[in-house]
Amino acid sequence: QCQLNGLWRNDQDSLMEISVLRDNGDFQGQYLTRVTLSGGCAQISPLRGAQQQPGEEGWPTFAFTVRWDKFSNATTAFVGQCFVDAGGKETLRTTWLLREAVGSPEDDWKATR
Repeated sequence: QCQLNGLWRNDQDSLMEISVLRDNGDFQGQYLTRVTLSGGCAQISPLRGAQQQPGEEGWPTFAFTVRWDKFSNATTAFVGQCFVDAGGKETLRTTWLLREAVGSPEDDWKATR
Protein backbone atom coordinates (compact mmCIF):
# COMPACT_ATOMS: atom_id res chain seq x y z
CA GLN A 1 0.00 0.00 0.00
CA CYS A 2 1.21 3.50 -0.80
CA GLN A 3 1.87 6.04 1.92
CA LEU A 4 1.80 9.59 0.58
CA ASN A 5 3.45 11.16 3.61
CA GLY A 6 7.18 11.67 3.31
CA LEU A 7 9.69 13.21 0.92
CA TRP A 8 9.31 12.77 -2.84
CA ARG A 9 11.66 13.78 -5.71
CA ASN A 10 10.46 14.04 -9.31
CA ASP A 11 12.29 13.54 -12.61
CA GLN A 12 13.21 17.25 -12.65
CA ASP A 13 14.75 17.09 -9.12
CA SER A 14 11.94 19.09 -7.54
CA LEU A 15 11.13 18.08 -3.97
CA MET A 16 7.75 17.60 -2.35
CA GLU A 17 7.22 16.85 1.30
CA ILE A 18 3.85 15.68 2.59
CA SER A 19 4.17 16.24 6.30
CA VAL A 20 0.56 15.91 7.49
CA LEU A 21 -1.77 13.13 6.28
CA ARG A 22 -5.04 13.04 8.20
CA ASP A 23 -7.31 10.03 8.68
CA ASN A 24 -9.88 11.55 6.30
CA GLY A 25 -7.31 11.71 3.47
CA ASP A 26 -6.58 15.45 3.65
CA PHE A 27 -2.89 16.32 3.50
CA GLN A 28 -0.56 19.29 3.46
CA GLY A 29 3.10 19.94 2.96
CA GLN A 30 5.52 21.94 0.89
CA TYR A 31 6.97 21.93 -2.61
CA LEU A 32 10.41 23.11 -3.70
CA THR A 33 10.56 23.33 -7.46
CA ARG A 34 13.81 23.12 -9.41
CA VAL A 35 12.78 26.31 -11.22
CA THR A 36 13.45 28.32 -8.06
CA LEU A 37 16.72 26.49 -7.46
CA SER A 38 18.07 27.44 -10.89
CA GLY A 39 17.45 31.11 -10.09
CA GLY A 40 19.57 30.89 -6.94
CA CYS A 41 16.63 31.89 -4.75
CA ALA A 42 15.01 28.70 -3.51
CA GLN A 43 11.50 29.25 -2.18
CA ILE A 44 9.25 26.73 -0.52
CA SER A 45 5.63 26.82 -1.67
CA PRO A 46 2.72 25.43 0.34
CA LEU A 47 0.64 22.52 -0.92
CA ARG A 48 -2.72 21.13 0.17
CA GLY A 49 -4.60 18.12 -1.10
CA ALA A 50 -6.64 15.01 -0.51
CA GLN A 51 -6.29 11.33 -1.28
CA GLN A 52 -9.04 8.89 -2.09
CA GLN A 53 -9.36 5.58 -0.23
CA PRO A 54 -7.63 6.60 3.01
CA GLY A 55 -6.80 3.53 5.07
CA GLU A 56 -8.00 1.00 2.46
CA GLU A 57 -6.02 -1.56 0.49
CA GLY A 58 -5.02 -0.55 -3.01
CA TRP A 59 -3.26 2.29 -4.68
CA PRO A 60 -4.82 5.63 -3.80
CA THR A 61 -5.63 8.44 -6.18
CA PHE A 62 -4.98 11.98 -4.99
CA ALA A 63 -5.08 15.64 -5.94
CA PHE A 64 -3.27 18.70 -4.59
CA THR A 65 -2.58 22.33 -5.39
CA VAL A 66 0.61 24.32 -5.02
CA ARG A 67 0.48 28.10 -4.61
CA TRP A 68 3.64 29.67 -6.10
CA ASP A 69 2.95 33.07 -4.53
CA LYS A 70 6.50 33.72 -3.30
CA PHE A 71 8.00 33.94 -6.79
CA SER A 72 5.14 33.69 -9.29
CA ASN A 73 1.48 34.65 -9.68
CA ALA A 74 0.55 31.08 -10.65
CA THR A 75 -1.14 28.05 -9.10
CA THR A 76 -0.66 24.43 -10.14
CA ALA A 77 -3.14 21.60 -9.70
CA PHE A 78 -1.86 18.01 -9.71
CA VAL A 79 -3.89 14.78 -9.95
CA GLY A 80 -2.39 11.34 -9.75
CA GLN A 81 -2.11 7.90 -8.31
CA CYS A 82 0.43 6.13 -6.13
CA PHE A 83 1.81 2.76 -7.35
CA VAL A 84 4.02 0.10 -5.74
CA ASP A 85 6.25 -2.09 -7.90
CA ALA A 86 7.17 -5.74 -7.22
CA GLY A 87 10.21 -4.58 -5.21
CA GLY A 88 8.09 -2.38 -2.91
CA LYS A 89 9.18 0.96 -4.42
CA GLU A 90 6.45 3.61 -4.27
CA THR A 91 5.98 5.89 -7.28
CA LEU A 92 3.61 8.81 -7.82
CA ARG A 93 2.30 9.35 -11.35
CA THR A 94 0.73 12.77 -11.87
CA THR A 95 -0.68 15.13 -14.45
CA TRP A 96 -0.62 18.85 -13.77
CA LEU A 97 -2.08 22.13 -14.97
CA LEU A 98 -0.41 25.45 -14.22
CA ARG A 99 -2.52 28.60 -14.32
CA GLU A 100 -0.84 32.00 -14.54
CA ALA A 101 -2.65 35.28 -14.00
CA VAL A 102 -3.27 37.32 -17.15
CA GLY A 103 -4.42 40.89 -17.56
CA SER A 104 -7.51 40.40 -19.72
CA PRO A 105 -10.01 37.82 -20.97
CA GLU A 106 -8.40 38.10 -24.40
CA ASP A 107 -5.16 36.65 -22.95
CA ASP A 108 -6.96 33.71 -21.31
CA TRP A 109 -5.82 31.37 -24.10
CA LYS A 110 -2.19 31.55 -22.96
CA ALA A 111 -2.75 31.35 -19.21
CA THR A 112 -2.85 27.57 -18.71
CA ARG A 113 -0.06 25.07 -19.40
